[in-house]
Amino acid sequence: MDPQAKQKAGKVVIIGAGAVGATFAYALALNGIAGEIVLVDRNRDLAEGQSLDLAHGQPYFPIVNIRTGAEDDYADAQAIVITAGAKQEPGESRLALIQKNAGIIKSIMDEITRRNSTAVLVMVSNPVDVLTHIALKHSGWPRNRILGSGTVLDSSRFRYLLSQNCGINTHNVHAYMLGEHGDSEFAAWSMTHIGGIQIDQYCPICGKCHDWMAQRAEIEQTVRESAYHIIDYKGATYFAVGLALVRIVASILRDQKSVLTVSTRLNGEFGLNDVCLSVPAIVSENGVDRIIEGELPAGEKEALNASASILSQSIASLH
Repeated sequence: MDPQAKQKAGKVVIIGAGAVGATFAYALALNGIAGEIVLVDRNRDLAEGQSLDLAHGQPYFPIVNIRTGAEDDYADAQAIVITAGAKQEPGESRLALIQKNAGIIKSIMDEITRRNSTAVLVMVSNPVDVLTHIALKHSGWPRNRILGSGTVLDSSRFRYLLSQNCGINTHNVHAYMLGEHGDSEFAAWSMTHIGGIQIDQYCPICGKCHDWMAQRAEIEQTVRESAYHIIDYKGATYFAVGLALVRIVASILRDQKSVLTVSTRLNGEFGLNDVCLSVPAIVSENGVDRIIEGELPAGEKEALNASASILSQSIASLH
C-alpha cells in the first residue's frame, strides 16, 4: 500500500485480536458506524479466526467490511485502536504492567509512523495513561492525535452505580471519574448531575439514602475495585470496555465533538504538565479538540494532583 495513501473515512484498524479487541470489533460492527474493520495481531491465525467469525454474522448487522490485515493498513486508517499487550493478571495492578507493555507499544508506534499514518490513535492497553504518554513521546505526534480510553469505562460504571442507588435511568445520570485509570482515580462529585440537578441539590429531594456521604464513599470505592472483581470472577474485562470504545471511536469517525473523559496529555491545564490522565475533553475527528478546564473544588483538585504524581513516578521509573 502506498505510504502516502489518503485517510479512508470509516476505516478502523484494531491492533490486538484478543478478548478486548474482538469484543470491540463485534460491538463496532453491530453499531454500524464503521465502513471497514481490520484486525491485526502477531498471531495471524487468531486475527483470521476472529474476523471470519464476525464476518459470518454479516446478514444480521449493518454492512461493513471485516477482514484480517497487516501493518500496511495503518497508512489509510481513520482510527487505530491499540488493545495489544500483556493482560492484567488477578491481583496485579495496572501500573505493574508498565515494563511488559512499554516495549510493545514503542514497536507498534514505529510501524504506524513508518506508514505515515494520519489516523487518530486510541490507546486501550494498560496501564493506559502511561502507555498513552509513551506513545506520544516516542512518536512525536501532536497530543490531540493520541488519546487513551482513560476513565470512559470507569465513568460508565459510576453512572450505573448511581442509577442503581438512586433508582434513576442511567441515561439521566451524568457523572465522571477523573485522574488515573486505576487505583488513584476519583469521582468528580462537583460535576455529577441527575436529571440536570447537581447531586448536592438532588439528594435532599430524593431521600433514598440515610447517610449519603457514606454511600458516596462506598460507590466511589466500588468503581475503583470493579475491574479487580471482574478479573477475579472471569479473568478479564471486555464487554463494557468494548462498548466504551465504540463511544469514543464514534465521536472520531462522525466528528461528534462529545465530552468524554479520555486520557490526554496536559500542558498546563489544571496546573499540570507532561502527564496523561483523564479529564473532560471534546473528542472529534481530530482526536482531542480541547480540554474542558473547569474549576475543581479543593478536595478534587488535590485528588487530581495526587493521581498525576503517581503517574509521573511511574513514567520516571522507565528511565
